[in-house]
Amino acid sequence: MSRKRIVVKLGTSTLTGGTTRLSRRAMLGIVGQAAELLEAGHEVTLVSSGAMAAGREALGFTKLPPHLAGKQMLAAIGQPRLMQAWAELFSIYERTVGQVLLTRGDLAHRSGYLNARDALEALLAAGLVPIVNENDTIATDEIRVGDNDNLSALVANLIDADLLVILSDIPGLYTADPRAHLDAEFLSVIEHLDESHFAMAGGSGSALGTGGMLTKLQAAQLAGQSGTTTIIAPGSEPQILPRLVAGERIGTTILPSSTRRESRERWLLAERPTGTICVDSGAVRRLKQGGASLLPVGITKIEGSFERGDAVRLQAPNGNALAVGLVSYSADELHQLMGISSRQIVHILGYTYGEEAIHRDNLVLM
Repeated sequence: MSRKRIVVKLGTSTLTGGTTRLSRRAMLGIVGQAAELLEAGHEVTLVSSGAMAAGREALGFTKLPPHLAGKQMLAAIGQPRLMQAWAELFSIYERTVGQVLLTRGDLAHRSGYLNARDALEALLAAGLVPIVNENDTIATDEIRVGDNDNLSALVANLIDADLLVILSDIPGLYTADPRAHLDAEFLSVIEHLDESHFAMAGGSGSALGTGGMLTKLQAAQLAGQSGTTTIIAPGSEPQILPRLVAGERIGTTILPSSTRRESRERWLLAERPTGTICVDSGAVRRLKQGGASLLPVGITKIEGSFERGDAVRLQAPNGNALAVGLVSYSADELHQLMGISSRQIVHILGYTYGEEAIHRDNLVLM
């Protein structure tokens, strides 16, 4: 089994076991499965709902408040309790978790996107388990439309995940509501997600959660555009995560619309370069050999003004366009770093975003 980077989205119904409060037994089941995947060498990120359910449990509320401020209040009370539960359960398997709270607005701006990506990458590199949730106290979209489904797709894009698993009380996609149509057919695999599939999706699937099949298909479409496969599956199924990763067909698998590499290349080539980095012949040779990043030592000249995360054009000594990539440092920072060894970055800047001026994953040759 090849090593995979997996994002698992957990709906409220999965975390509560169908009750009105968090089910530690259900959560422990997920933790045990995640630990099994981690032991096998996979990387696991959880996108966890349940903050409002934890808040309801703490206050003894039997129903969600009808007004938005009340739901935000429950999220504020429940989020630390939710994280405490995850931390205690993962500690049984000697695993440490890290909380990452995001809003869609955080990812709409380049700096926020890069900071979120770097935080998640650092957690994964350290062997930790990121627990991501919408920042419900200030973000209202999740409360209204179940945006944790779409947030999970954005997280999958952030960390370039191989697989997005959306666990819920919904077993997958049917051609019609099986509760009302006995002849409804279950769709095991969707090769090309289109409007006909969205027409099959209904409203919210559970009184406990806020997201239905529609938001799950939206998430699958978003993840698929980045080259990530999505599986919508029942969270109550025993050992669901290891079985899915092993290739067992459970739930509805939605194949990506492009490969991860094709998607990234198209995106990078579509970006309008904001500057030019001229490189020496040694850098040209290493980049053309494939699999190499651009290091500061290979930079000879910088043209234009750009910020960290912007797209720039790489130019060979003969003036030919060589590549397009996303820079790890701004133009001002690279002016200080060009021609020097990566070991000197911290000494010169006082901090580092990594030893690469442009990482190979953020670079495509022309």
